[in-house]
Amino acid sequence: METRQHHVLYIEDHEDTRELVTLVLAERNYRVTTGSTIVDASRLAHEHHFDLYMLDSWLPDGSGIDLCKRLRELDSDIPIMFFSGAAYDADRETAINSGAQGYLIKPADLDVLCSEVSKLIAMFPRKWELVKVPAVLSSHLRAGPEDKAGFELSSTFRNATLKR
Repeated sequence: METRQHHVLYIEDHEDTRELVTLVLAERNYRVTTGSTIVDASRLAHEHHFDLYMLDSWLPDGSGIDLCKRLRELDSDIPIMFFSGAAYDADRETAINSGAQGYLIKPADLDVLCSEVSKLIAMFPRKWELVKVPAVLSSHLRAGPEDKAGFELSSTFRNATLKR
C-alpha cells in the first residue's frame, strides 16, 4: 500500500543545513521544497500546498518571526515549526506567540527533528472541503467514462470531489 507523501516547505539560509535536512526528510518519505529567503517562502507558499512550514529564525531579508506572521495570515491551518539556533526561552515564546506550533533548537538529533515534523503534521492534518458539482456535470460523471459529446473523462476528474 502506498502512503501519501507529506509536503514540507523548509526555509533556511545556510545551504549545508538545508541540504542535510532535506536529505533526511526525503529518506523518511517527505517531499521537501526549500528556499532561503522570505521572498522565496512567500512565493512558494502561494504556488503550492504544504503540510508543514519549517523556518529558520534569521534570514537574509528579515526574521523568521515576520515570515511566520505572514504565513499565518495566508493560512491559519498549516502548522509552522521553527528549526533555529535561537536558543533562549524568549525566542521560543516569541515564535509560538507569532503563530508557530513547534520550536526545535539547532543542532538537534535528526531523529528528534523527524519526530517533531511527523507529530506536527499528524496533529494538524490538511482540511478538505466538499465541492459542489453542478448538476449538468454531475449527470455526465455518473453516466460513465464518456460524456455526451464523446469526450472521455479521466477517473481523476470523475472522482474529483474534494479540494484543499
